[in-house]
Amino acid sequence: MSYTPVLLDGKALSKEIEESLKKRVANIIRQTGVVPVLATVLVGNDPSSEVYVKMKGNACERVGMKSLRIHLPEETTTAQLLATIDQLNNDKAVCGILLQHPVPSHINERACFDRITADKDVDGVTCNGFGRMAMNEPAFGSATPAGIIKLIKHYNLPVEGKHAVVVGRSPILGKPVAMMLLNENATVTICHSKTECLAEIVKRADIVVGAVGKPEFIKADWIKDNAIVIDAGYHAGGIGDIEINEVKDRTLAYTPVPGGVGPMTIATLIMQNVESAEMQLLRRAMYQSDTEKETEEITEAPALL
Repeated sequence: MSYTPVLLDGKALSKEIEESLKKRVANIIRQTGVVPVLATVLVGNDPSSEVYVKMKGNACERVGMKSLRIHLPEETTTAQLLATIDQLNNDKAVCGILLQHPVPSHINERACFDRITADKDVDGVTCNGFGRMAMNEPAFGSATPAGIIKLIKHYNLPVEGKHAVVVGRSPILGKPVAMMLLNENATVTICHSKTECLAEIVKRADIVVGAVGKPEFIKADWIKDNAIVIDAGYHAGGIGDIEINEVKDRTLAYTPVPGGVGPMTIATLIMQNVESAEMQLLRRAMYQSDTEKETEEITEAPALL
């Protein structure tokens, strides 16, 4: 049986999203006089993390926002990092906070993630945000999973009633993407590297999400024909978590590596920062405008004798 696989072009879609965000950012600046800011916090000197932070900062600048880059030394303590996050929470110019994962092992990363206030959690990393998202309540979703869902919806791929197998259970990728797919009415199985009979489970999947963090861990012959294949991994040499090149020609749709999920992660982060800016800056501007009008009315009102 022959197929015409759909290449899920995250790079192209991310460019479309950025173009739309430029207009929204310009509107925020026009109405408030304030340029929205995304604060990125990097602890230590991991080269990959430095590249990711730079890419996110560049994306901010492309849509007209500011990027506040904070680089803390490797020996930074949990208390010091929490204090930095507190300062950013209280900074009215900062609309979103990104703490680059991973932080050095001596830092309590979960405590630091959860210190970010809900309205600035544009990377969707807090327990509160995860819980609200899982309950299908308004929240900023984890950027990579939310980007995957945007990509699937953009291409109008079938999800409702389908069996989705997510291989990976990290708190910022595997678990949230499973909940998001469940919210889209898929039947979801969460697996990981220690799952027994993993190949047999994957073979039953209509949608496969590779999020295990191991190069080409998911083999091509595990995946049935006409499946939707989402590879959220990226490793040296431009390979992902799935043997994508060996399976892509018999898929219904697939993400390339690179150029699939990666660009959507950054685009989603930037989009959520714009949404946060609209909620915070525009709402504040409207409140100030209303307050000024009330003050003028009081001043101009005739004195009561």
